[in-house]
Amino acid sequence: MSPNDGRSLESLILNKLLAVDYQPVTPGVLARQLQLSRDQGEEFRETLTQLLEAGRARQDKHGRIKPRGSTGSATGIVKRINSGAGWVIPQQPLPELHGGDIYIASRDLGDAQSGDEVQVRLTSRRRTGGQRCGIVEKVLKRATSTFVGTWFEQGGRGYVRIDGSQYPDPILIPDSGARGPRRDDKVVIEMLRFPSERRAGEAVITQILGKRGDPGIDTKTVIHSLGLPTEFPEPALAEARAAATRFDEDQIADRTDLTGETIITIDPSDARDFDDAISLTRSADGTWHLGVHIADVSTFVTPGSELDQEAQKRGTSVYLPGHVIPMLPELISNGLASLQQDQIRWTKSVFIDISPDGSVLGSDFENAAIRNCRRFAYEEVMPLIRQPDSAAARREDPRVIRLLQQMFELAMLLRRRRTEHGALQMGIPEVEIDFDKDGHVTGAHERHHDESHEIIEEFMLLANITVARALTTHRIPFLRRVHGDPDELRMTSLQQFVTGLGLTLRKPQSRHELQQLVRKAAGQPIERAVNFALLRAMKQAEYSPEDLGHYALAEEDYCHFTSPIRRYPDLTVHRLIEQLIRDRKQPQPAFSELVQLGRHCSFTERRAERAERDLIRIRLLRFMSTRVGQEMDAIITGVESFGIFCQGIAIPAEGMLHVSGMGEDYWEFDPVGRSLTNTRTRRQLRLGDPIRVIIAAVDIDRRQLDLAPTGNSNRRTARTASSVPAGRPGPLPPRENSDGRKPAGSGKNGSKKSVKGKQPGSPSGTSGNASGPKRNGESPGSRNSPTSRKRSDQSRRRR
Repeated sequence: MSPNDGRSLESLILNKLLAVDYQPVTPGVLARQLQLSRDQGEEFRETLTQLLEAGRARQDKHGRIKPRGSTGSATGIVKRINSGAGWVIPQQPLPELHGGDIYIASRDLGDAQSGDEVQVRLTSRRRTGGQRCGIVEKVLKRATSTFVGTWFEQGGRGYVRIDGSQYPDPILIPDSGARGPRRDDKVVIEMLRFPSERRAGEAVITQILGKRGDPGIDTKTVIHSLGLPTEFPEPALAEARAAATRFDEDQIADRTDLTGETIITIDPSDARDFDDAISLTRSADGTWHLGVHIADVSTFVTPGSELDQEAQKRGTSVYLPGHVIPMLPELISNGLASLQQDQIRWTKSVFIDISPDGSVLGSDFENAAIRNCRRFAYEEVMPLIRQPDSAAARREDPRVIRLLQQMFELAMLLRRRRTEHGALQMGIPEVEIDFDKDGHVTGAHERHHDESHEIIEEFMLLANITVARALTTHRIPFLRRVHGDPDELRMTSLQQFVTGLGLTLRKPQSRHELQQLVRKAAGQPIERAVNFALLRAMKQAEYSPEDLGHYALAEEDYCHFTSPIRRYPDLTVHRLIEQLIRDRKQPQPAFSELVQLGRHCSFTERRAERAERDLIRIRLLRFMSTRVGQEMDAIITGVESFGIFCQGIAIPAEGMLHVSGMGEDYWEFDPVGRSLTNTRTRRQLRLGDPIRVIIAAVDIDRRQLDLAPTGNSNRRTARTASSVPAGRPGPLPPRENSDGRKPAGSGKNGSKKSVKGKQPGSPSGTSGNASGPKRNGESPGSRNSPTSRKRSDQSRRRR
């Protein structure tokens, strides 16, 4: 290998010194190991001397070259684990880390907490698995200093036990009497001094939310703990009112008048904002003419305005059970912009010509005015399509029935073409939780999802792809929706996992083989296990101006355009489409600004998802707390050396069954097959298997549900909720390849390891949690799908 310059040779030397398998050698041996030519000898000696003088390498008394004790610094985000130690995930990949994270011992974390951005000094220490170690030198930015917890008094002093398990010790409130909290009050605190290994935390109460368990307290807890903005500032509301005053639906001006066309919407039955509508015709030669009409929010929200700044800050609407926090004031989101039935509304319309075989022939964009002539709920659509002569169909306008039939025909054609092109269709049937008027869980049912959802999914996908291709063609930088290729080694782990299930996956990076894998598992007992594993093998989709493509959709160019009422990235794309319509280029933001905006919007999206997930988790735990001691049927959703994670079938609460509650026998953990096997009875517990468990313990404040096995007279109760660590592992084999960690119990090479049922303690970062598994990646038809239709105000709504 011949470097071209001194800098590349410097990197070559440093990479060698920092390699996990490097053994100190003399300069001559090092040069031979680097396979340098004789002509590079002088350059090598000069470069090595510079590294030694700069302190970036050192030479011992035997003349051997070693890496320096501290090899530079890095910035990244902290993720603490239950042992008190943590990992720092670098913001920029560093060659010396080989794609891994940095391990920080508890004594070296200082007061850094999960989510904090920190500066880390790398040391020469390495863990057994080769992961680099470091010391936190400075907290650059706190993830948050606001927390929610429960107040109590002890020894004449006030304390708050913060919700969740990140802070095991209570936080001292020196002057809690100033606000007069009472025992078991839920309070908001501002951290004055973060806890560390050497000193306790200290905080001040900023707000008393109310008594723990009171109606509405759970929602307030989630909102304040995540710092979700609720009330709109008055300047933003004033701009919304001014926009309403200016809006005159009869003044269409230079917009294309489509008010006489047959245009419809299909949404959840209880939706309140409608941001997309469809029109469709077909020529005599079989060419389709699809119109996707999206609410023109950019008309009411101008760049840099108070309204725009507030929308950008929020990033997305947040949909909680029984409560919505909109991105835009309801005057706009549910009024001016919403494509309500029989009302004239303004749109950004995408017109796409499609050949009889489903290929796109051309596209155009226009500012338009439409009148939604019929608003459908999903449940109404397929009966009308399948039974066009029914009494219900005869009550509809014949043009609407014809439109529905054509929409169905085209959507299924587009779906087949996408699948042939390699798009992944994967997912697990979703369970929707039922609540009473007070927000208490009453039951659950499988979420309705049929071809009516797929019709809208396909048209929204095509519109998003069409817009992204147009912006790319015109070389206009924009916020893309990107989904990177999965890590090769993680996919190899997936391959090993499905092999253990008796399936074949020869080329794990091949989308077509993954499609076949999903098809082979469909309808089989292992279907859920395969889908769990595949979804978690995927990376998480995010917003970025970088041209990274979308793996799950098998598309090079993709963006979000179809939901500007509730997603800020869509609004930014609408403004760019306006430039194409007007044929007027505007000054573009710097690439670095788009990068920051993408990170912010990705953060707000995940925050919204977490808010919904946390509130559902709390309510499921309340439901389960009244059923302690009862049995339930469940599915194994995760297997680790220390126990299994199970999700209820009737009620999708998820908890952990620890090996300490599984009798006196030893259990052998197989990290490849993702299973625990009883060494005496050979009973096997495997990902995706059904299992019957006992609800052993519930801790709502710590968000934990502990389970115990049934049918074992010698069983001991699972550990109490307070003793189970926090976090949620994925079901895939060890991720040592992607994040540098080797989970406990996996052996030196990920080999099998036996653990005893009464084993004390478990690896950090694990606990039973009461919600369904988080799904990574973004694939059509899955919960994180870019095309999953808008849901009711009580559920997540994303595409």
